[in-house]
Amino acid sequence: MRQHQTVSFCAIAVLAAAASTASATVLLPADLQTVVTESGVIVHGRVVDVRSMVTAPPHGIESFVTLAVVDALKGNPGPSVTFRVPNGQVGRFRRVVVGAPEFAEGDEVVVFLRGRAPAIPALVGLSQGVYRVARQAGAPAVLLRGGPARGPMPLETFAREIDAILRTPMRTVRATLPHRAGATGAPDGGALLERRR
Repeated sequence: MRQHQTVSFCAIAVLAAAASTASATVLLPADLQTVVTESGVIVHGRVVDVRSMVTAPPHGIESFVTLAVVDALKGNPGPSVTFRVPNGQVGRFRRVVVGAPEFAEGDEVVVFLRGRAPAIPALVGLSQGVYRVARQAGAPAVLLRGGPARGPMPLETFAREIDAILRTPMRTVRATLPHRAGATGAPDGGALLERRR
């Protein structure tokens, strides 16, 4: 009986330890307006460098991707911008995160980045913050996510859609929350930002 209790306790301890180290990322689908709004910088560029490194020992690996900026669609990134992606390989260790895109030198992309200096920016919504650019008939086109039936969109048209979203004025809607029982002072106030349609 005592041996059975010891084995049960050990099994529970192992399961509890495994559960405490497990993690998950849940991304909700975001439309273009949301991705644009949440971005501090939007850049059309070409990948010139990808480096993976351990950022949180022993196995927290991130890739740092550097783009030569072709066009800044939002923000002022300068001639190049570096951002981080939660994946990569260092030695025999490889980190794979579902939804985290991979990049290679020469890739042409439009990326939506969030984060403020001195932190290195990250993609908005992982793969939702990347549009791959392909050349068709000598003109750039953005490949939209979704089925191939959607077809490519000319980069010029895509840039105009982003600009239209950025030009849509924001308004602040104030909401007053009910007074909490036992609280003193005025009721809590909050703000919700929304775009006019």
